[in-house]
Amino acid sequence: MDNVTEPDSFELFVPPDDSGERVDRFVARSVADLSRSYVQQLIDEGRVVVNGRMVRASHSLRGGERVLVTVPPPQPTSLQPEAIPLCIAYEDADIVVVDKPAGMVVHPAPGHPGGTLANALLSRYPEMQVNGGIRPGIVHRLDQDTSGLLVVARHDRAMQALTEQQRARQMLKIYLVVVAGHFKQREGVIDAPIGRHPSDRLRMTVTHRPTGRDARTHYRVREELGDYTLLEAQLETGRTHQIRVHMLHTNHPVLGDQTYGGRRPRSSFGLNRQFLHAHRLGFCHPHDGTWREFVSPLTDDLEATLTKLRVAAGPHQ
Repeated sequence: MDNVTEPDSFELFVPPDDSGERVDRFVARSVADLSRSYVQQLIDEGRVVVNGRMVRASHSLRGGERVLVTVPPPQPTSLQPEAIPLCIAYEDADIVVVDKPAGMVVHPAPGHPGGTLANALLSRYPEMQVNGGIRPGIVHRLDQDTSGLLVVARHDRAMQALTEQQRARQMLKIYLVVVAGHFKQREGVIDAPIGRHPSDRLRMTVTHRPTGRDARTHYRVREELGDYTLLEAQLETGRTHQIRVHMLHTNHPVLGDQTYGGRRPRSSFGLNRQFLHAHRLGFCHPHDGTWREFVSPLTDDLEATLTKLRVAAGPHQ
C-alpha cells in the first residue's frame, strides 16, 4: 500500500485566510504526519518551494501561492521478530488473514517501537520481507484499539495484487460499530472529506481544505439499543480513523471512543476502548482470483457491552 521507493509530492494552495502564516507552520498542519521540525528540515533541503522558489522556514505567506512539498521515501528501519501469539483466521502460501486483538499496534511508530503485528508476523513468517521488511506484508491497517480482520501478503506478487484491489476499492470491509443516537434512515452514505485536524495533529477531521481526501462510509442499522445503535459500516475508502471521524461528524460518536467521543462525557458501559470491530473482509485471492470472504465474531468485551446495552434498553425499545 505504501510506496517506499518513490518520494511523495503534495501541491498546496494557500487560502487568503492564511495570509501572514509562516510557511513551515502552514505545511506542517496541511500535510498529514509531518511535524514542524521535519518540515523545517525539508525546507533546508530545498524540498519545499513557494511559487517555484525555495524559501526559508520563516517565510511569510501572502495567500494565493502554490506550495510544492516533496517528501523523500522513508529509510528502511530494523524490524526485529518477536514471538507474539497471533490469531490466524486463514493462511496459505500467498496470504495470511489475521484476527487482530484490540490493543495491538499494526506496525512500529513513534511510541510503539515493538510489540506490533509486524514484529509478530516476522517471527512467525521469517521469509516475509515484503515492502523491504519495513512493514512486512501490511496491506491495510486497523487502529490500535480496533479489533478484527486484516489481510497480509506473504510475498511481493501477492502484495501488488492486494494493493491494486485496495486502490481500486474492490475489497469488502464491513465493521460492527455501536454509536450514540438513532438514524432517521435505516441505510445511508456519509460522504465527507477527511484530513488532519488543523490544531491537533493526533486527530483527523472532516475538512474541505485542499488537503482533505474524499471519504465515503456506507452504514446500515442492525439494532437499536435505547440511546444507542448497532450499525454495519462498510468502507468505500480507507482514510485514517474514517468511521470514527464520520460518526462524530454526524453527531453519532462511537461508544467508548476516547478521541472522537464528542464533548459530552458518556457512559461506556464498562468498555475500555471504542466499540469498533472489523467483522467481514472480502477480496480476490492473488493467486487464482477467486473471491474469498472471512467473518470474525465480536470479541468477548464487545459482546458483554452489547448485552449491557440490551438490558439497559429494556424490553420495549
